[in-house]
Amino acid sequence: MAKQQSITSLPRSPQDDRRSRMIQYTVAMTIRVICIVLCLFVRGWWLLLPATGAIVLPYIAVVLANASSSRSNPIGILRPGSVVRRAPDDESGQSDDQVKADHE
Repeated sequence: MAKQQSITSLPRSPQDDRRSRMIQYTVAMTIRVICIVLCLFVRGWWLLLPATGAIVLPYIAVVLANASSSRSNPIGILRPGSVVRRAPDDESGQSDDQVKADHE
């Protein structure tokens, strides 16, 4: 018998996740272009603000674009790089492998 899932417990679709990340990247890159244009007009110490934005924003934009959805994985789909840990087999909190290693 298949386990019933509610619509609120399902993860976001890959298309929605990708679209959201693309919008975040586009906004960050638009702000960067504005910072570059401001570098042409701003003088003095104020030049550091748009220059810092133009230098730092590409890194932030790439990190945001590569970050997947922050929702948890309620249905247990393994993603690349996921770590799978065995549940303890007995009440002591140790798996069979750990118990065998302790007795040898």
